[in-house]
Amino acid sequence: MRKIFLCFLVCTAALTTKAQTIANAPSTSAVKWYTIEEAQALNAKAPRKFFIDMYTDWCGWCKVMDNKTFSQPDIAQYLNTYFYPVKFDAEGKAPAIFADQTFNYNAQYRCHELAATLMQGKMNYPTVVFLYENLHLLTIVPGYLAPENLRPILVFFAQNHYQNMSWEDFLKQWPDILKR
Repeated sequence: MRKIFLCFLVCTAALTTKAQTIANAPSTSAVKWYTIEEAQALNAKAPRKFFIDMYTDWCGWCKVMDNKTFSQPDIAQYLNTYFYPVKFDAEGKAPAIFADQTFNYNAQYRCHELAATLMQGKMNYPTVVFLYENLHLLTIVPGYLAPENLRPILVFFAQNHYQNMSWEDFLKQWPDILKR
């Protein structure tokens, strides 16, 4: 009986160790989120566009987007490859330095000044803000984005299709553009 119990303990320990190793292994399919300051430092060395996810702690659709959209391996890989993904709490209290200017939480408006600036005062959540490499505003995309809606938007901006075609024309060619 002792041998069976000892064997059971050894097997359980081995399985637990293996499960912990897999759970603690770095995920290759996760979005590597940066702070706005980290992204700017990286951008100074290797310029890329910014993808800023403006969220709040209480926003249900923000959580859905985290769980259903940003968890998709292809979306995570695309964001990590072509953008500096930034997750920014639009109601966060910590100061943020952006383009050599310090932005703070505004208690009167109950939002962060940087969020209000980048979202042009239209405080809807979730909202994605795209910035050029020079930190100027490229576009604002408000609302929840399901994976199938975000994919073409990412390609449209990352591959600079916006420079030579309208969004409507791009969408007409969307499946074929992936094959090019």
